[in-house]
Amino acid sequence: MKQYLKLDEWSIIEESFDPALHEISESIFSIGNGYMGQRANFEERYSGPSLQGSYMAGVYYPDKTRVGWWKNGYPEYFAKVLNSTNWIGIDVLINGTPLDLAQCEVKDFVRQLNMKEGYLSRRFVAVMEGGKEVQIEAVRFVSMKRQEIGAIRYAVTPLNFSGSIRFVPYLDGDVQNKDSNYDEKFWLEVEKAAAADLSYLTLKTKKLDFHVTSVMAFDVFKNGQKLEFVPSLSEREKFVSAEAVFDIEQGETLTLYKYVANVTSRNHGLGQLVDAGKKALLEAHAAGFDTLLREQAEAWAEKWKGSDIIIEGDASAQQGIRFNIFQLNQTYTGEDDRLNIGPKGFTGEKYGGSTYWDTEAYCVPFYLSTADSTIARNLLIYRYKHLEKAKENARKLGFTKGALYPMVTMNGEECHNEWEITFEEIHRNGAIAYAIYNYVNYTGDKSYLSQYGLEVLAEISRFWEERVNFSNLKGKYVILGVTGPNEYENNVNNNWYTNRIAVWTLEYTLEVLDYLKANENARYLELVDKLKLTDEETAKWRHIIDNMYYPVDEERGVFLQQDGFLDKEIVPVKDLPPENLPLNQNWSWDRILRSCYIKQADVLQGLYFLGDRYDLETKKRNFDFYEPLTVHESSLSPCLHAIIACELGYQEKAYEMYLRTARLDLDNYNNDTEDGCHTTSMAGTWMSVIQGFAGLRVRNDELVLKPFIPSHWKSFSFNVMFRGATLNVNVTEESIIVTNETDVPAAIRIYDNSYTVGAHGEIRAQRATVTV
Repeated sequence: MKQYLKLDEWSIIEESFDPALHEISESIFSIGNGYMGQRANFEERYSGPSLQGSYMAGVYYPDKTRVGWWKNGYPEYFAKVLNSTNWIGIDVLINGTPLDLAQCEVKDFVRQLNMKEGYLSRRFVAVMEGGKEVQIEAVRFVSMKRQEIGAIRYAVTPLNFSGSIRFVPYLDGDVQNKDSNYDEKFWLEVEKAAAADLSYLTLKTKKLDFHVTSVMAFDVFKNGQKLEFVPSLSEREKFVSAEAVFDIEQGETLTLYKYVANVTSRNHGLGQLVDAGKKALLEAHAAGFDTLLREQAEAWAEKWKGSDIIIEGDASAQQGIRFNIFQLNQTYTGEDDRLNIGPKGFTGEKYGGSTYWDTEAYCVPFYLSTADSTIARNLLIYRYKHLEKAKENARKLGFTKGALYPMVTMNGEECHNEWEITFEEIHRNGAIAYAIYNYVNYTGDKSYLSQYGLEVLAEISRFWEERVNFSNLKGKYVILGVTGPNEYENNVNNNWYTNRIAVWTLEYTLEVLDYLKANENARYLELVDKLKLTDEETAKWRHIIDNMYYPVDEERGVFLQQDGFLDKEIVPVKDLPPENLPLNQNWSWDRILRSCYIKQADVLQGLYFLGDRYDLETKKRNFDFYEPLTVHESSLSPCLHAIIACELGYQEKAYEMYLRTARLDLDNYNNDTEDGCHTTSMAGTWMSVIQGFAGLRVRNDELVLKPFIPSHWKSFSFNVMFRGATLNVNVTEESIIVTNETDVPAAIRIYDNSYTVGAHGEIRAQRATVTV
């Protein structure tokens, strides 16, 4: 798609209104605060194509599964984060005519997402019937400081006429999910009231009994002076509004301030919702819009202090990385271990807002380095709390022991109903085990292993023990009937990555057992008893480790994605006619499955996770073979290719893959941004810079850096938190400067030299030469 957004290092800016791009913009300009989120729908009426979306974190609905052919083991429902009460709505009538951008001429349209200060703004001129021109300026945000609060400033100025302006701010709970399986509406009304000072609406879900209360108040100012008026009030099912009409002269400005509190039964008792909403609303209203906006800027300044990446000399790359970091920070804040990160965040409904293995594989590293370690720890605890459900999931599929974490979940139950995913994409178990290792390796917090980690690792290992079978023909253990990370292959045997991550999990579990036995023996004995872990089990795990089968092509020296991969016709993507791409929108599934084309990193996923186990030559052979066959039609693909390309010194390929992941949504690479942004893969964009261009790893309790700069950049810098220290890393064409911003010393290796960066100290590296 042709780039239509202006390049700006701190903002996303759209400088004209194109209805054909509107749903894409609704995704890109979304706002959120970890507690709730809002697509960039217009406040005023819009009769054109639009996906209205207001979402409350953790409020979901078990939508009954709809499939053509039911199979044993299918989940009964697909969980969906609900499109909830439309709290932003303001009908605007100009001389009695509704303002609707689909029905009038629009001039001088500018929409801006200010990422530095965390707000969305619009301004435009609407040409109404009879040539009457009215200028609109709107600003809105959801508060990072007061998580239940959203605020809007909406200003109207008639430019060439005098007349009347009617404002109708409202709360509308008569909403529907676009992805509803049976076109069902999921909400029931509980209570409502419209009053002059404030109005509220309480809804509950038809199942699970989630309650959401929205409370609204508003003020109107003319030319900066507050107006006194008595609004007309209206109520109907799942709807409340207030209405006020004002006369206005040409050039005068009428401004409506709307304040809304959205509170849920996840955080308040059912009988306390209205009072809690009123309290939050009245406090915000008393503070006023300008104070709330200033708080917002201060909260975002603190966010950026810890997570910003500064790129000098490449505005496209700079805008891309900040957009990705912004979306991550407004999607998940980490205070609530009942929450996780959906692949679309708060930007759309695709994937239902549920948890996938994306969190463990891609998001955990971002939060480890940019936030307090408790944030990443909470992501792991989320899975620990679902361990019993994971064991139930395994039993539903016929396993007698072990845990199979779901591919898609809200509460620990599997809710994905595509057989090739639900039953076969079992490598997700490995990502959850790897996240435990990643957390412990990065933070040094080995207490997590005895508190939570070993139980999860042991049950996953038990699953792998039962999922493998011994092939007498091969004299090895095999894993049959799986789908690897490359979902353009289904029901294959011996996917290399699945086999490898299964064995790695067994190895790591045994390593943890040995560590606890030696260092926390009393807790070790307690856990062995709790898990009823036997010597026979661990002996079996060792036998599987020593005797796993891995498909390999000896001639090429590459790991085969699965048995029979070389039976395919091997034609690189570059030789495909361009009109074939993207494959998932142009080819039949049958044709895709028979092709050699790879949706995302598969073998390379293993070489990324287990990078310390394989030398550069092995990585090079596999990268050179698989990358030319990869279509990158998963948002999770380009980032891993960028990281490995950096290791191999493929600087142009690394930059190409980085720019693709950084601007995946801004430039709509995969032609699907209207469904929502690819939030979890945005963490992969951060990884491309930090683990790719900066070469950051943690090895033997040291932070390792092996940086280089893409030729398009003059410099880049970033902060990372590491074991209590906050380090600023500045990479230029000549040097690497690491500054410790805390009192906590940190062990660091730059290239091949190890140093300690002391309290508020600094080290410099000139290529491979380091001075303290």
